[in-house]
Amino acid sequence: MSEKIVLFDSQEAFENLLPLSYTRPVGAFRVGILKIHEKWEKLLSAEVSFLPVDYLREKFPVNLNGEETALFISGNILPDEDFVAQVCALSDGCALEYNGECMAFRGSLADFLGKKRDAVKAGIEPRALKYVFDVFLRNGEEIKRDFRLLTDGRVGCNPNPTVTVLGDLTDGTGNPMLFIEDGAEVNCAILNLKNGPIYIGKDAEVMEGAIIRGPFALCEHATVKMGAKIYGDTTFGPYCKVGGEVSNTVIFGFSNKAHDGYLGNAVVGEWCNLGAGANSSNLKNDYSKIRIWNYAQQRFMRTDMQFCGLIMGDHSKAGINTMFNTATVVGVGVNIHGSGFPRQFIPSFQNGSPEGGFTDVSIDKFMEVAGKVMSRRNIVLNDIDRHILEYIYASAARFK
Repeated sequence: MSEKIVLFDSQEAFENLLPLSYTRPVGAFRVGILKIHEKWEKLLSAEVSFLPVDYLREKFPVNLNGEETALFISGNILPDEDFVAQVCALSDGCALEYNGECMAFRGSLADFLGKKRDAVKAGIEPRALKYVFDVFLRNGEEIKRDFRLLTDGRVGCNPNPTVTVLGDLTDGTGNPMLFIEDGAEVNCAILNLKNGPIYIGKDAEVMEGAIIRGPFALCEHATVKMGAKIYGDTTFGPYCKVGGEVSNTVIFGFSNKAHDGYLGNAVVGEWCNLGAGANSSNLKNDYSKIRIWNYAQQRFMRTDMQFCGLIMGDHSKAGINTMFNTATVVGVGVNIHGSGFPRQFIPSFQNGSPEGGFTDVSIDKFMEVAGKVMSRRNIVLNDIDRHILEYIYASAARFK
């Protein structure tokens, strides 16, 4: 398919998915093995660009010329066969709607922005990320979908003799349950395939003594440290280093939790670090349903969930032995340290501890540290990145 795809973000989706959406379009979220836009690229063999909120458009521009026609698709939708079929069947000028909201549109950018469209009702509700916790809730299912998408017709590397594999290497139809990309190293580890597949990305490493249950994805150049205990429905993005005990967690990429400590039912953005012994609660002592901070409502919202851990935006860090309460939301550029539990919502660009309180982070000092952290991965904090972070810094003031 040669038609271009544009993943757009509604204001509602953007706000409900903060702080993770502060620094990226929703279509750039990693859920499963792939980012959402990568799923569309592979499914439809199409070029994908973004139409995010205004301040992100310099970094993530829409790639359309004049009156060029494209498929505009809501960036928070996770594609599956049913939804792809409905989108591909759209005629020019038609929009696929569910509960009155536009899910997809075929036409020009001008017509999309001008809302000149004929509505077509979606047959079923699309699978979508509505709130930040949907990232970990849907991760296991998405790992299985992406695993099939990435491994279909391919043969991976065989595990070396030091690896113990529990479960069958193939499913009932002969498809692989374990896929190790070229350059990856897995040594003296236990890999359990009974509940789902395990994907080990290019040049990734699983160190000695690690115990991993599927569904699990370790993306390129990422590392599982020695003796780690990793439960299913978990994804570690590119260049992450992870140790300790982790369950049903998504780390987008370039972030570290390299030492002992527990993290479960969690989502961590990029360029974050959790120090040695950092722990996050994912269950209240009284087993009651959790409330979690919601930026759109500007208050703690009720959920029907019993398990929810840490939600952490980009460039945030926690010192050694930091403790997080159940369903804690941490913004962008936060630095937490000291003993005790911090409050369950920490706005962006705050520095401090539960016992000493929090103060504003110096934006100049933050930029200096962020530049150093990113340079270690040969990535430059450029002027466009700085403009985005300065915008977030200014907009965060209303939550302090």
